[in-house]
Amino acid sequence: MLGLAPLRSAPLPIRASATACGRNTSQQLANGCQLSLLAPEAAEGDTALPENMHKWRMVIAYDGTKFKGWQYQPSIPTIQYFLEDALICITKLDRKKLCLVGAGRTDTGVHAWGQVAHFTTPFSYSCLSSIHSAMNGLLPPEIRVREISAARPEFHARSSTKSKVYRYKIYNEAIMDPFHNHYAYHSAYKLNPHAMQEAANYFVGIHDFTSFANAAHNDGERRPTKKITRFDVTEMGAVLQLEVEGTGFLYRQVRNMVALLLQVGKEALPPDIVPAIIAARDRKELAKVALSAPPHGLYLMSVNYDEEILKPPEGSPPISFGRTHHLSKCKLTLY
Repeated sequence: MLGLAPLRSAPLPIRASATACGRNTSQQLANGCQLSLLAPEAAEGDTALPENMHKWRMVIAYDGTKFKGWQYQPSIPTIQYFLEDALICITKLDRKKLCLVGAGRTDTGVHAWGQVAHFTTPFSYSCLSSIHSAMNGLLPPEIRVREISAARPEFHARSSTKSKVYRYKIYNEAIMDPFHNHYAYHSAYKLNPHAMQEAANYFVGIHDFTSFANAAHNDGERRPTKKITRFDVTEMGAVLQLEVEGTGFLYRQVRNMVALLLQVGKEALPPDIVPAIIAARDRKELAKVALSAPPHGLYLMSVNYDEEILKPPEGSPPISFGRTHHLSKCKLTLY
C-alpha cells in the first residue's frame, strides 16, 4: 500500500485578515526596511472598467508541506490565501478586484517551482522590483515569488496554458534520507526503472484519462481527453525522478499514473497494463491494482505558454527576477 504516516509539523500562523491591513501607507519588510506604499485610495463601491485594468503575471515557488493546497479558503493556510493577503496589504485592493488566478490548483502537500498566477490592478507600476521585494517580505518563508512581469490583457494564467510539467520524486533505498522525508516518496523495494519507462511510454499521446482521474467537487463538466507529450523516468543516484509534460491534467491524474508505475517498477504488474487501464475508462479498474501516490513527492515544475502571449504590453516596466537591489533607487510608484 502506498502512503506515509501523517507529517507532524508546526502549523503556519494565519496572517491578519485583509481588513486588518487597513489603509496604512507603509509596510515593514522582513529585513527591517520601511517601504512606502502609494496605492491610491479607492472610493467606496468604486469599480474600474475592464479596459482600465492592468494585469500582472507571477511565477511562484513553494514548499507545500504545511499548506492546504493552492485554492483560497477563508482563514485556512493555502498558497492563494497568503498571496492574496500580501497583495491586499500592498495594493489596498480587495480580493475581488485583484482577481488572483493560478495556473494549477495543487493539492495539500504538493510543491511547486514554477506555478504561474495573474492578478489585476486599476493602476500601473513604474517599477516592479519593489512590489516584488514587498511580496516576499510579507509572505511566509515557504512561499516565494520568483518573478513578476506585466501581462497582456488577453493573458490568463490557466486558460492560456500550452502545457504543464510535473515531477515526482521517489527515494529508492532501504533507509530513507531524512532530508528527503517531506520531498520524496520512499520506496524501500528496489524498483525497475526500465520497466517503469516502458510503461510510461504508453501514456504518451492523446488519450481519455478517465481511469486516472479522481472525482473533484469543482470538476463541472470534465474533458477527460488530454495529450501527454513526454513521460521520462530518470535515475539520479538514490532518487528516481518521473517527469511528465502534457496539455493538461485531470484531478490527481499525475499521482494516479505514478501509482501505477510504482506497481510496474515493483514488477507486480507488466508494463502493458497501462493501455488496458486507459482503455477501460473506469477509475475502479485502477483502484483494483494501485492506490494514489502520496502528494509530498509531487512538484509543479513549470507552466508553459506560447511566446506571443508572454510578450509584455507596450510601455510596461521591466520584468523583476528578484535580484538584490536598493529600495531607495526604486520607489513603489503607482500611476
